[in-house]
Amino acid sequence: MRPTDLQPAPASASLYEKHTTVHPKRIDGPFRRFKWLVMLVTLGIYYGTPWLRWDRGPYAPDQAVLIDLEHRRFYMFDIEIWPHEFYFVAGLLIMAGIGLFLITSAVGRAWCGYACPQTVWTDLFQHVDRFVDGDRNARMRLDKAPWTAGKAARRLAKWTIYLVIAFWTGGAWIMYFADAPTLTREFWAGDAAPVAYATVAVLTGTTFLLGGFMREQVCIYMCPWPRIQTAMLDEKSLIVTYKDWRGEPRGSLKKAQKAPDAFGDCVDCNQCVAVCPTGIDIREGPQIGCITCALCIDACDRVMKEIGRPRGLIDYATLEDCEREAAGAAPRPVWKTLTHPRTLIYLGVWSAIGAALLFALGTRAHTGLTVQSDRNPPFMLMSDGSVRNSYTVKLRNMQSRPRTMALSLVGLPGATMWTDDMSKDAATRQFAREVSADVTLPLRVYVIAPRGTGGGTFAFQVTSPDGESDSSETAFNAPEPPR
Repeated sequence: MRPTDLQPAPASASLYEKHTTVHPKRIDGPFRRFKWLVMLVTLGIYYGTPWLRWDRGPYAPDQAVLIDLEHRRFYMFDIEIWPHEFYFVAGLLIMAGIGLFLITSAVGRAWCGYACPQTVWTDLFQHVDRFVDGDRNARMRLDKAPWTAGKAARRLAKWTIYLVIAFWTGGAWIMYFADAPTLTREFWAGDAAPVAYATVAVLTGTTFLLGGFMREQVCIYMCPWPRIQTAMLDEKSLIVTYKDWRGEPRGSLKKAQKAPDAFGDCVDCNQCVAVCPTGIDIREGPQIGCITCALCIDACDRVMKEIGRPRGLIDYATLEDCEREAAGAAPRPVWKTLTHPRTLIYLGVWSAIGAALLFALGTRAHTGLTVQSDRNPPFMLMSDGSVRNSYTVKLRNMQSRPRTMALSLVGLPGATMWTDDMSKDAATRQFAREVSADVTLPLRVYVIAPRGTGGGTFAFQVTSPDGESDSSETAFNAPEPPR
């Protein structure tokens, strides 16, 4: 190292690269068409799902997907999740995380390139740019042009479309938390809850800002996922790769025609850079700005076809296959690339969790019981020497129809019970209550045991007419026997 290498940078030097607006060029090809398909499917699901209806009977909402915070329920078609079943939601979140690991291990950052919400909305907003301002060159000229009435009108029109999309995005989100048609009427009539307006405002602002103006900066600087993914990729992972042994040294088409043996296949047309939504040059190697959308492959393949050279100068490939191909060997089939051990382990774990959730969902009971005993006082000693304990018992009917449920005592010989709506003289070891559809019925239950009964445990058991039952063990408190 020379001494001059250690000299500090000038005081005027910036530590940060100045942001350059990225204007991706329109391109057509298999990967671009796949991005169109993913964008249409994901946006269609997001905007359309709250309006789907699903008949669950007269006692449950008919919205297909609904997060009912008021009644603490989550509905997804035939599935209904109660608060005590949050492990289903936790399992789905774990599956989503492992699914990202699985995708990354197999095909790199394909999630970022196709299905990430930031990518989808950025892609949508970039199509708005092309619709209003034209393709890449026209947008670049307009950016450099001075402000005129025409430029201001174009900007106003484009930003208005941004705002409409952003507002519709925020509006669609709140539809998942209430009946969509009802909430829509209340929203426009000004009768919706304040939190609905606040949520729409926040999501409108963030979508407008992140999708309209920050775009690739979110992927490169704000999102932690690219940095996590770098630890999950290895030489066996499929990534978008520039095959430098084939493309270098670069030269224009005219130079290559004059000296075909002196230049590689890359004609330095920069089309791969022009179509990149994050503005990177894939020829510089793997980098954090690459979201693996593969639009550079479409652009390069088209150029290779036009100049009569084989496709695949930029392609999905593993580093191992690149070394093998550079040495003259044929690349492995894709199915072999996708079945290396780490990917199979991720797939196995993901599938096992999914199977466990399906089993738990298919075998769960629709009858539940929770018991909470009073702590103060823990017991009451009656005038005849008997001992009374008090409990809050909740009978849970998880079906969309009313059911008569029987509550009984298991254990604690000689004990009986009654509730606030019963006379103490009517105390019994079992009684029935009708529980409305899809609700939890709280009961204040008093259990009394004969004189001389010591402390111990017993259980409440609830049984429904269709044979489902549940029980909950609890403690019975009594005074210590005299010594």
